[in-house]
Amino acid sequence: MSRRRFQTFDDPSHREGGARLGALRDALRGAGLDGFVVPRADEHQSEYVPANAERLAWLTGFTGSAGTAIVLLDAAALVVDGRYTLQAPEQVDTAHITPVALAETTVEAWISGHLPAGAVLGYDPWLHTAEGVGRLEKAAAKAGATIRAVEANPVDAVWPDRPAAPAGPVVLHPEALAGEPVAGKLARIRTVLETAACDALVVSDPHNLAWAFNLRGADIAHTPLALGYAILPREGRPALFLTSQDIAPDLRDALAGLADIHPRAAFAAALAGLTTGRIRLDTATAAVALKGRIESAGASVDLGPDPIAAMKAAKNAAEIDGARASHHRDGLAVARFLAWVDGRPAGSLTEIAAVEALEDFRDRGGELRDVSFPTISGSGPNGAIVHYRVTRGTDRTVRDGELFLIDSGAQYADGTTDITRTLAVGTPSEEMRDRYTRVLKGHLAIARAVFPQGTTGAQIDAFARQPLWQAGLEFDHGTGHGVGAFLSVHEGPQRIAKTGHVALVPGMILSNEPGYYRAGAYGIRIENLILVETRAIAGAERPMLGFETLTLAPYDPRLIDTGLLDAGEIAWIDAYHARVRAALSPGLEPATRAWLDDVTRPLGAANQR
Repeated sequence: MSRRRFQTFDDPSHREGGARLGALRDALRGAGLDGFVVPRADEHQSEYVPANAERLAWLTGFTGSAGTAIVLLDAAALVVDGRYTLQAPEQVDTAHITPVALAETTVEAWISGHLPAGAVLGYDPWLHTAEGVGRLEKAAAKAGATIRAVEANPVDAVWPDRPAAPAGPVVLHPEALAGEPVAGKLARIRTVLETAACDALVVSDPHNLAWAFNLRGADIAHTPLALGYAILPREGRPALFLTSQDIAPDLRDALAGLADIHPRAAFAAALAGLTTGRIRLDTATAAVALKGRIESAGASVDLGPDPIAAMKAAKNAAEIDGARASHHRDGLAVARFLAWVDGRPAGSLTEIAAVEALEDFRDRGGELRDVSFPTISGSGPNGAIVHYRVTRGTDRTVRDGELFLIDSGAQYADGTTDITRTLAVGTPSEEMRDRYTRVLKGHLAIARAVFPQGTTGAQIDAFARQPLWQAGLEFDHGTGHGVGAFLSVHEGPQRIAKTGHVALVPGMILSNEPGYYRAGAYGIRIENLILVETRAIAGAERPMLGFETLTLAPYDPRLIDTGLLDAGEIAWIDAYHARVRAALSPGLEPATRAWLDDVTRPLGAANQR
């Protein structure tokens, strides 16, 4: 197999937590601060951040994609959501840092309960939104304390080997794949600005920057982003401010008549030039520092959604064609991988070996640009850690009688993929089959859902949970997240979750991934990507929507208890498996084709394997 290129398995340096906290506390005392908030964020409030912004990981050892540390002079907490309640205690030095579950205590509640009266809590204004700072202010006031913005982040001052800021090449995303010229996108954005009575938009989200100007970069691992900002006036030429000056000539040519490109260092002066008018800042990603600079220059700030986010979420015909093509390509690689796993001798598969093999199968297709996130490869108890990331220190052999969960994805120029399959190794227990089938039923409830236009993800999230609820079970993460078009594998604003309050519209791509996790034993998650599409229903009194399943990969029939499924569910699985078989078989080698024929037989026959 080819050489692994995209993922590493280094262990986090979490056992240095005490020394690093001590150094930070010394810096806080010197600055007259009694505490400091360290979010997992960069200047763009991104989920995936460059190495020089991994302050939370460096300080605490926690490598999850979301979390906040509050460091006081005599206490420290790490607040994480339900995805990381098992991971956080494993990674941080709990003698010095207390992991806190968000479901039990919010960041603000911890601050109001622990910050001493009269204390001053510091924060970096580039790492928090205005809304977030408002919450911190209220929490501190409840404790009789105050908050203070810092000019320089004190974590940076005590991080001796902090990586340099990224400055990867910035390239053109071809119009044939983007599906719309930059001029058309800018015109649509300006129409929204006019309706909102805004004179300009400051684009703070690099995903939106990439979409609006048909560019892609290399500043973030696994996500093709160029870090930077744009100022897009309602009238006049937009200005881009990019960290990198390595701009591909064809991109410069494409933007020559539409926008000006400047170095990132010129952004501060451009903000100072916004002396009048109403400037839209994105509520979700604009740092509070931007608000302060614009108001100091003399303009007024309009906090609201960046209109680009909604435009980007609804994929056009070219992007949908690309998504289908990329999922077909990815399905071939995943089928080869699953057949390879099934053919491994007992006790010979390790978690890292699985990651490397799957990446190599994808790489053989010749069009892999990157993986879309670090592969989650968890066997037995590691599978119960929702966002587990295998390291050299945690790698384990997949044992007979265990479940093996592998959640992975790929970046291709025409699309982004994300798929999870849970596999039986040896003979699964009846409890495993029961739990798997309940998760599968929830997965099918989403896949088969039909709903009226205007429905939100929150309204259908419970469909995926009902089969688990009937057995007194639950999972502590959303059922689905948005997915970009050769952009982030986690894209908003669309979600299928209790917090998913944005209406689903045709063209949105989301994941469908319910799960179940038994701590210390096993984890189950089943994930396909789905496309929101219109549904024609005879006699319908209003427009209706449903989902097309994009992912092409079989479920593990050894884990399906058909006694828990109804006739409609069985028919859907059989039809899906027939579709997978028809789509993938022509591109597979005879041995893999025979394996696929076997695992996609109608369920009555498949359960007799």
